[in-house]
Amino acid sequence: MSTTEQRRKAPAGERVADWADGRLGIYSLAKANMRKIFPDHWSFMLGEVCLYSFLIIILTGVYLTLFFHPSMEEVVYHGSYVPLQGVRVSEAFNSTMHISFDVRGGLLIRQIHHWAALVFLAGMFVHMMRVFFTGAFRKPREINWLFGFLLFVLGVFTGFTGYSLPDDLLSGTGVRFTEGAILSVPVVGTYISMFLFGGEFPGADIVPRFYSIHILLLPGIMLGLVVAHLILVIYHKHTQFPGPGRTEKNVVGMPLLPVYMAKAGGFFFLVFGVIAAVAALATINPIWDFGPYRPDHVSTGAQPDWYMGFAEGLVRVMPGWEINVAGHTLVLGVFIPIVIFPLVLIAIGIYPFIESWVTGDKREHHLLDRPRNAPTRTAFGAAWIAEYFVLLIGGGNDLWATHFHLSINSITWFVRIAFFVVPVLVFIATKRVCLGLQRRDRDKVLHGRETGIIKRLPHGEFIEVHEPLSQDQLHTLTAHEQPRPLELEPEVDENGVARKAGAGQKLRVKLSRGFYGEGSQIPKPTAEEYQEITSGHGHH
Repeated sequence: MSTTEQRRKAPAGERVADWADGRLGIYSLAKANMRKIFPDHWSFMLGEVCLYSFLIIILTGVYLTLFFHPSMEEVVYHGSYVPLQGVRVSEAFNSTMHISFDVRGGLLIRQIHHWAALVFLAGMFVHMMRVFFTGAFRKPREINWLFGFLLFVLGVFTGFTGYSLPDDLLSGTGVRFTEGAILSVPVVGTYISMFLFGGEFPGADIVPRFYSIHILLLPGIMLGLVVAHLILVIYHKHTQFPGPGRTEKNVVGMPLLPVYMAKAGGFFFLVFGVIAAVAALATINPIWDFGPYRPDHVSTGAQPDWYMGFAEGLVRVMPGWEINVAGHTLVLGVFIPIVIFPLVLIAIGIYPFIESWVTGDKREHHLLDRPRNAPTRTAFGAAWIAEYFVLLIGGGNDLWATHFHLSINSITWFVRIAFFVVPVLVFIATKRVCLGLQRRDRDKVLHGRETGIIKRLPHGEFIEVHEPLSQDQLHTLTAHEQPRPLELEPEVDENGVARKAGAGQKLRVKLSRGFYGEGSQIPKPTAEEYQEITSGHGHH
């Protein structure tokens, strides 16, 4: 039987698959990639939480666009919510109320959308911290770190434009806050404000413009970054924690199909179910309580979503400094925070390149670090998280004051001082903890694990019995590298010609000593030390 006759007698589904494969090359593509090996560790699920919550945002957002009207034209509310009947509101507020009270399942979908956005950004934050603390951003994954960083930043702005769309009093207060920050920019601030709002605040164009940005521009860019991020994960292969049989040149784990895909599919529905349950049980952004936005009103206890707390805290605790230059008033109390905020973001984005330059490490890394084995990096990360939470307190200083019966001025001054003091203390404490854990690992390698069993020797001495570690455990505790700090080149080269180190090179060497110098790592036990202890000549 010829090949043509065999194809004719094949099932219809097989013929369709053969036709598609001949034009798209699906089979060869799937064969090459569907058996990719992925390591298994609970922390890798953080990235999946981000991906699945992003998909949930897209799905629920499409549903909401069917009923939302992005217009600031005033109408009289005649919906189901009686307390607001007869009140003049914008079309955007009116349609959001219609979604919440009159569309079947509208309020649930709206709350799932909002909660999924919060989970997405929280997942991104924790996922990036996992990548940071384990050194997964190192070569060749610096670009992927930038993609993840941009996803987080764009997610922040997408969330801001999204919760501003209902045109309620809470979101309107946030937009007015943003307008004040824009106006503080010297020279061009007023022009940017007029362009953004289409005239004097609040203008008539802000909701339609935010709507276009929220549903088209930012999600489109984010979707492209997600695809690029996943492509690079597959291309570079996934990082893995050190262990027996794991090297920089292999990946130990399960294949993508069918094992990983089955687990990932189940995890997607688990994430969706948890977000839906939270949305059904916990009300978020009840705009009917706040009412429509009016420029002469402000909502009491107005707070942004948590991811804007850093910027909010900077502005709230900054002293109200103003200076006059050439007849123009510069509001430094607002301008300085909005300069610090992007500078901090830029520092986070380029950190992989900074560490690579400081340490001189240009090698590829596919094995992850245990955070304790990189004390300086871990201390930096902990200091940054502490700084973030300090400013979250500043961003909600009024709520802290009312809920705990404290003076708002005392809270503000606490945040101002803690802004400089707390990160330094957390850095020192974290580094000492990491070094302590390294000492503990060293003792475990040399002496084994404490069992709590006390024995009395024939001559009367009491000792605790230590259980030797397995080879797997010994490998995990000793597999990490301990790089040496960079050194300045000799002042005279081999030909006797004097050479002078530049300021940049001197700075690099000093920073390198901070990363790997004395007091930044505990030496690993050598093979000779281990043999001496285990042979019975050492002391427990």
